[in-house]
Amino acid sequence: MGELSFRESVNRMVDRAITTMDLEPGLASAIKGCNSVLQVRFPVLIRDKIEVFTGWRAVHSTHRLPAKGGIRFAPTVAQDEVEALAALMTYKCAIMDIPFGGSKGALLIDPRKYTRDEMQPITRRFTLELARKQFLSPATNVPAPDMGTGQREMAWMADTYKNLCPEDINYLASVTGKPVQHGGIHGRVEATGRGVQYGLREFFRHTGAVTAAGLSGDLDGKRVIIQGLGNVGYHASKFLTEEDGVKVIAVIEHDGVIANPKGLLIEELYRYKVANKGVKGYPDGTFHNDSAAALEMECDVLIPAAMEGQITADNAPRIQAKIIAEAANGPVTYAADKLLRDRGVVIIPDAFLNAGGVVVSYFEWVQNISHIRFGRLQRRLDEGRGNYYTTALEELTGKAVPEKLRSWIGHGADELDLVRSGLDDTMRLAFQEMLARREENPKIKDLRTAAFSVAIEKIAQSYIDVSPY
Repeated sequence: MGELSFRESVNRMVDRAITTMDLEPGLASAIKGCNSVLQVRFPVLIRDKIEVFTGWRAVHSTHRLPAKGGIRFAPTVAQDEVEALAALMTYKCAIMDIPFGGSKGALLIDPRKYTRDEMQPITRRFTLELARKQFLSPATNVPAPDMGTGQREMAWMADTYKNLCPEDINYLASVTGKPVQHGGIHGRVEATGRGVQYGLREFFRHTGAVTAAGLSGDLDGKRVIIQGLGNVGYHASKFLTEEDGVKVIAVIEHDGVIANPKGLLIEELYRYKVANKGVKGYPDGTFHNDSAAALEMECDVLIPAAMEGQITADNAPRIQAKIIAEAANGPVTYAADKLLRDRGVVIIPDAFLNAGGVVVSYFEWVQNISHIRFGRLQRRLDEGRGNYYTTALEELTGKAVPEKLRSWIGHGADELDLVRSGLDDTMRLAFQEMLARREENPKIKDLRTAAFSVAIEKIAQSYIDVSPY
């Protein structure tokens, strides 16, 4: 089976879900289509020379506003990729019950070739182009970090928008993923990786799903291979090893693979990778150059957390993982997806598992729009009530409450507590909805089709509910 483009692959997966539904063909076409795509080209003076940069912003759907999606800075990005990612954002938001449409942006650039002082005018000029053409606004289109961007770029974008629109009191909500001191929210940097952890935890709470994957028990002791130790892969593997007892037996990076059947210490490996710009030479493991072959190593859970299109029709027959947990966007192609499903490999889809970032971005956007920090009104009230309970318990029993227990009962939820609680709840409910859809519809055999079915139904209903103008 030949490989499709990323955008075509997403559309075919959506088509598969549509065949399981009673959906009017015109409505299906409306849902799948990309509403608009902006391409911009702009000059910036870099090292006494004019360089021209090309960027895109695709809006897949505005059935809810604002449209939401990251900004990617990469040397190989193209319009097809941006449109595919925008479509995935639409479906992610619907699956997670986030009231956003789907959008995505990208700038064709290799950030590693430019200094911080050079990246700032490039980012600000790109922001200017987007805002002038109404592809950036707290009400209509809100970017976030993606590959090659982070808190720094989001702070520059928010500041640029503020200078362009000084009358907009909601300017901080023009982007999410900002530094906390500039209107960001605690827990956003780790959000996608944390979402992967919460999504896997929920999967392993369902005995039937675990058994169908040829496994048993919970996450403790499960052998995991991680592809990509960037933001998502690092946080997901760190949380899973330190909090759930997972054993990461191999990490695949751009320069090769580091493996240890006894399990890798993720924090140590990550610090080594940052200091040495790769994993080669890390002392507590075996290094080899063949990154592609490492995807085919035997393990319980394979977590691709790098680029799209990593598992294809070529290597899918040799994949030995029982579960593929898609922490990246589109790591499994349409052709590979079919081959893996036919073999009984369970795929936890990206449209669900990769959605932690947009969930916490939603929390940040709400906080920026409401102009009040989460936890500010109730934290001390919760602390006081908890302390009252422990005092009452001591008076009733005549025994002192241990200090550790007193501290836990008297703790008032702060912003990070509330963010993590909200993300955990959102991931749990979304997975349960997917699982219920698969169980209630005999035409649906896999979680990806169930996820898209849930999303399409919600989006279709929003189209039906709104009368035409």
